Amino acid sequence: MTAATLFRTNRNALDGLLLILRLAMGIVMFPHGAQKMLGWFGGPGFSGTMHFFTGMAHIPAFFAVLAILAEFLGSIFLILGVLTRLAALAITTNMLVAVSTIHVHNGFFMNWSGQQKGEGMEYFIYAIAVGLTLIITGPGRFSLDAQLVGKGEENALRG
Repeated sequence: MTAATLFRTNRNALDGLLLILRLAMGIVMFPHGAQKMLGWFGGPGFSGTMHFFTGMAHIPAFFAVLAILAEFLGSIFLILGVLTRLAALAITTNMLVAVSTIHVHNGFFMNWSGQQKGEGMEYFIYAIAVGLTLIITGPGRFSLDAQLVGKGEENALRG
Protein backbone atom coordinates (compact mmCIF):
# COMPACT_ATOMS: atom_id res chain seq x y z
CA MET A 1 0.00 0.00 0.00
CA THR A 2 1.40 3.35 -1.02
CA ALA A 3 0.91 6.70 0.68
CA ALA A 4 -1.18 7.80 -2.29
CA THR A 5 -3.56 4.86 -1.75
CA LEU A 6 -3.91 5.73 1.91
CA PHE A 7 -4.64 9.44 1.40
CA ARG A 8 -6.40 9.57 -1.98
CA THR A 9 -10.15 10.19 -2.19
CA ASN A 10 -12.04 7.76 -4.39
CA ARG A 11 -14.46 10.03 -6.20
CA ASN A 12 -15.85 7.11 -8.23
CA ALA A 13 -17.32 5.66 -5.04
CA LEU A 14 -19.57 8.67 -4.42
CA ASP A 15 -22.77 7.19 -5.88
CA GLY A 16 -22.40 4.02 -3.82
CA LEU A 17 -21.71 6.01 -0.68
CA LEU A 18 -24.76 8.20 -1.24
CA LEU A 19 -26.85 5.05 -1.61
CA ILE A 20 -25.48 3.77 1.70
CA LEU A 21 -26.22 7.09 3.44
CA ARG A 22 -29.75 7.27 2.00
CA LEU A 23 -30.55 3.70 2.98
CA ALA A 24 -29.03 4.08 6.45
CA MET A 25 -30.97 7.24 7.24
CA GLY A 26 -34.17 5.88 5.74
CA ILE A 27 -33.96 2.55 7.54
CA VAL A 28 -33.11 4.16 10.89
CA MET A 29 -35.85 6.79 10.59
CA PHE A 30 -38.61 4.50 9.29
CA PRO A 31 -39.40 2.79 12.62
CA HIS A 32 -39.58 6.18 14.35
CA GLY A 33 -41.96 7.50 11.69
CA ALA A 34 -44.02 4.28 11.74
CA GLN A 35 -44.35 4.57 15.54
CA LYS A 36 -45.75 8.07 15.16
CA MET A 37 -47.90 7.50 12.08
CA LEU A 38 -49.12 3.91 12.38
CA GLY A 39 -48.52 2.87 15.97
CA TRP A 40 -46.03 0.21 14.87
CA PHE A 41 -43.03 -0.83 16.98
CA GLY A 42 -44.85 0.09 20.19
CA GLY A 43 -45.55 3.66 19.13
CA PRO A 44 -48.62 5.74 19.95
CA GLY A 45 -49.87 6.12 16.38
CA PHE A 46 -51.00 9.33 14.72
CA SER A 47 -53.62 10.43 17.26
CA GLY A 48 -51.42 9.58 20.25
CA THR A 49 -48.46 11.42 18.77
CA MET A 50 -50.62 14.43 17.93
CA HIS A 51 -51.97 14.44 21.49
CA PHE A 52 -48.44 14.40 22.90
CA PHE A 53 -47.04 16.99 20.48
CA THR A 54 -49.93 19.46 20.73
CA GLY A 55 -50.83 18.89 24.39
CA MET A 56 -47.74 18.06 26.38
CA ALA A 57 -45.06 19.49 24.07
CA HIS A 58 -47.15 22.54 23.05
CA ILE A 59 -46.28 22.16 19.37
CA PRO A 60 -48.81 23.72 16.97
CA ALA A 61 -50.83 21.04 15.14
CA PHE A 62 -49.49 22.05 11.72
CA PHE A 63 -45.88 21.55 12.82
CA ALA A 64 -46.76 18.33 14.62
CA VAL A 65 -48.21 16.90 11.41
CA LEU A 66 -45.11 18.03 9.49
CA ALA A 67 -42.85 16.30 12.01
CA ILE A 68 -44.78 13.03 11.71
CA LEU A 69 -44.77 13.21 7.91
CA ALA A 70 -41.08 14.10 7.83
CA GLU A 71 -40.12 10.95 9.71
CA PHE A 72 -42.60 8.60 8.05
CA LEU A 73 -42.73 9.71 4.40
CA GLY A 74 -39.23 11.17 4.48
CA SER A 75 -37.76 7.81 5.45
CA ILE A 76 -39.63 6.02 2.66
CA PHE A 77 -38.57 8.65 0.13
CA LEU A 78 -34.93 8.29 1.19
CA ILE A 79 -35.03 4.51 0.84
CA LEU A 80 -36.50 4.85 -2.66
CA GLY A 81 -34.31 7.81 -3.58
CA VAL A 82 -37.23 9.98 -4.61
CA LEU A 83 -37.46 13.66 -3.65
CA THR A 84 -34.26 12.95 -1.76
CA ARG A 85 -33.20 16.51 -1.04
CA LEU A 86 -36.67 17.44 0.21
CA ALA A 87 -36.89 14.30 2.38
CA ALA A 88 -33.41 14.91 3.80
CA LEU A 89 -34.30 18.56 4.48
CA ALA A 90 -37.49 17.56 6.29
CA ILE A 91 -35.74 14.97 8.47
CA THR A 92 -32.75 17.22 9.13
CA THR A 93 -35.03 20.07 10.18
CA ASN A 94 -36.92 17.67 12.44
CA MET A 95 -33.63 16.53 14.02
CA LEU A 96 -32.40 20.12 14.46
CA VAL A 97 -35.60 21.08 16.26
CA ALA A 98 -35.51 17.96 18.45
CA VAL A 99 -31.88 18.40 19.46
CA SER A 100 -32.10 22.16 20.07
CA THR A 101 -35.33 22.07 22.08
CA ILE A 102 -35.19 18.79 23.99
CA HIS A 103 -32.03 16.72 23.72
CA VAL A 104 -29.44 19.47 24.24
CA HIS A 105 -30.58 19.56 27.89
CA ASN A 106 -29.75 15.88 28.32
CA GLY A 107 -26.06 16.20 27.48
CA PHE A 108 -24.05 14.58 24.73
CA PHE A 109 -24.39 10.84 25.25
CA MET A 110 -27.36 8.62 24.58
CA ASN A 111 -29.09 7.16 27.61
CA TRP A 112 -27.44 3.72 27.48
CA SER A 113 -27.58 3.10 31.21
CA GLY A 114 -30.98 4.65 31.89
CA GLN A 115 -29.43 7.10 34.33
CA GLN A 116 -30.21 10.27 32.34
CA LYS A 117 -33.50 12.10 32.13
CA GLY A 118 -33.60 11.50 28.36
CA GLU A 119 -31.47 10.94 25.27
CA GLY A 120 -28.43 13.10 24.56
CA MET A 121 -27.35 14.73 21.31
CA GLU A 122 -24.96 12.22 19.73
CA TYR A 123 -27.48 10.38 17.54
CA PHE A 124 -28.95 13.65 16.31
CA ILE A 125 -25.55 15.00 15.32
CA TYR A 126 -25.04 11.97 13.06
CA ALA A 127 -28.53 12.27 11.61
CA ILE A 128 -28.01 15.97 10.88
CA ALA A 129 -24.63 15.28 9.24
CA VAL A 130 -26.11 12.57 7.00
CA GLY A 131 -29.07 14.79 6.13
CA LEU A 132 -26.86 17.75 5.25
CA THR A 133 -24.69 15.53 3.08
CA LEU A 134 -27.74 14.35 1.12
CA ILE A 135 -29.11 17.89 0.81
CA ILE A 136 -25.80 19.15 -0.58
CA THR A 137 -24.90 16.23 -2.85
CA GLY A 138 -28.28 14.87 -3.86
CA PRO A 139 -29.20 11.18 -4.06
CA GLY A 140 -26.60 9.90 -6.48
CA ARG A 141 -26.96 7.70 -9.53
CA PHE A 142 -28.65 4.79 -7.72
CA SER A 143 -31.95 6.57 -7.03
CA LEU A 144 -35.36 7.10 -8.56
CA ASP A 145 -34.54 10.82 -8.66
CA ALA A 146 -31.66 10.12 -11.05
CA GLN A 147 -33.90 7.93 -13.21
CA LEU A 148 -36.60 10.61 -13.34
CA VAL A 149 -34.16 13.37 -14.27
CA GLY A 150 -32.33 11.28 -16.86
CA LYS A 151 -28.65 10.77 -17.38
CA GLY A 152 -28.04 13.89 -19.50
CA GLU A 153 -29.67 16.28 -17.06
CA GLU A 154 -28.10 14.59 -14.04
CA ASN A 155 -24.64 15.05 -15.53
CA ALA A 156 -25.45 18.72 -16.14
CA LEU A 157 -26.65 19.07 -12.54
CA ARG A 158 -23.41 17.54 -11.26
CA GLY A 159 -21.58 20.36 -13.00
